[in-house]
Amino acid sequence: MTSDVVLHKNNDKGKREARNSAGANPAGAGRPPLWRSALRWESGLVLVLIAVLGYGSAKSSTFTDPSTVFYLGINTGYIAIMALPMTFVIMTGEIDLSVASMLGLSGATVGYLWHHGWSIWPAFAAALLVGLVGGALNGFLVARVGLPSIAVTIGTLTLFRGLAEIMLGALIVPAPGDAQFPDWLQNIGAESIPGTQLSWSLAIFIVLAVVFGVVLHGSRLGRSMVAIGLQPEAAEFAGVRVKRIKFWLFVLSGGLSAFAGILLAMQNASVSYGAGTGLELNVVAIVLFGGVSIFGGRGTIPGVVLSVAIFGSLQMALTQINVSAEKQNIVTGVLLLISVIVPNLGEVSARLRSRLRRAQPALSGSTAPSDAAPPPPNPRRKATS
Repeated sequence: MTSDVVLHKNNDKGKREARNSAGANPAGAGRPPLWRSALRWESGLVLVLIAVLGYGSAKSSTFTDPSTVFYLGINTGYIAIMALPMTFVIMTGEIDLSVASMLGLSGATVGYLWHHGWSIWPAFAAALLVGLVGGALNGFLVARVGLPSIAVTIGTLTLFRGLAEIMLGALIVPAPGDAQFPDWLQNIGAESIPGTQLSWSLAIFIVLAVVFGVVLHGSRLGRSMVAIGLQPEAAEFAGVRVKRIKFWLFVLSGGLSAFAGILLAMQNASVSYGAGTGLELNVVAIVLFGGVSIFGGRGTIPGVVLSVAIFGSLQMALTQINVSAEKQNIVTGVLLLISVIVPNLGEVSARLRSRLRRAQPALSGSTAPSDAAPPPPNPRRKATS
């Protein structure tokens, strides 16, 4: 009876410790609060954005035209939308590399169904359903089966792209003999919101960014995602439904990627199976450059929004001064490396110092001087002799 009481008390104590470890500062009292680190990173992003705007203004005479904002939204709006659910996924310590392929698959679904006589709204609904099902497949394999997300989503990346190619092949929809997409749909892709220079995709991203920011920074779900990314075992022990949250985040990622594919089809007024090829790296680069840790548990939506502005402005500036797409990819790769290396310099240096401190006693022991004082004589040995 006594042992049961002690075990119950120890279990309650362990749960309280797990809840504390899944709180605001689970990494230890010696580490600064996460909001302070994020503020420093976001301050740096503001400076980078100012530098990019200055560079674009100095190099291109058309960079400051109001129309630049519209074309920036056209080029980056659908990518930015995919970056929002990717932020949540990476915050939990996972990754979804199939987002761009899902974008292409959803667009191919719209094109295939339109080519076979479907009206536009049922085709849109079917494309969104495809995205949700694809996200559920990723979520099931990662959260329920326990497979690594990077391996799973590389596999579904190829799967989704292959399905899109099977559906359309070399066909570009609307094909000869097909009805054209509705005029209102084409206008949404080619015209700005009345009275502004905002594209529809960029406006949708701004609204979604506000919603995602409230969820991440002002809700229990957001705190749970941070806890999962930092210490998943402790979070689960504290009552956080880790598997369920991860599953639905992948579903959300698939659904919004499909929605981004619909927006891209609306912008282009045409569909091909290769739409969005390679954009998964742009999405990951935006999220990581926004200050989201690749290891999970750290990041902010304002940082991601600033990163979208930096990438979009830099892409516009480079395009206007006739820099090739290949060289722009080099810039994206460099920014991706910076976003991974710079935020972790402090942690890497701390690990190195810790290893040096642990190795110092061993090194000093192995190089001890030979003229050290001998140990005292053993009195027992002297008495027996």
